[in-house]
Amino acid sequence: MQLNIMNEVFEIQPQKGFSSLLFGSSMNDAEELWGKPEEVLLIDDIDDYPATVWHYWDKGYSLFFDEKDGKSFFNVEIDKIKAELWGKKVFTLNERQIIDLMKNEGIHQYETETEEWGEKRVTFDEVNMDFYFENNNLVSINYGRIIK
Repeated sequence: MQLNIMNEVFEIQPQKGFSSLLFGSSMNDAEELWGKPEEVLLIDDIDDYPATVWHYWDKGYSLFFDEKDGKSFFNVEIDKIKAELWGKKVFTLNERQIIDLMKNEGIHQYETETEEWGEKRVTFDEVNMDFYFENNNLVSINYGRIIK
């Protein structure tokens, strides 16, 4: 049964999953929830972690499936959609508020870097989460399971 995406508030679950799709789930599980992707890409040139990426451009997220681990779901990138992190509407928060939210959850260590394309990245390695900001506005989040 596919979800009604227009009204859904997506739940960001660090180290667990994306809404009801848990890390380790299959492509079939993802398709049952959200239907067929608009675009499918194979990425095989990133740090020995080849992945199949399902882009849902109109819905505002992309799902990554590990080619080395039976094509299991391991990472998600989300753009300005209705998403909550620990009950907070995350895309309404600025950089300082994101850092404070993470600290409130016991995640204190972070790094910042300005990407070559201009966005500022705030990384919380402990939970494998990257927050990207443009003019202090959150524009995307990339997070996944911890890869050992």
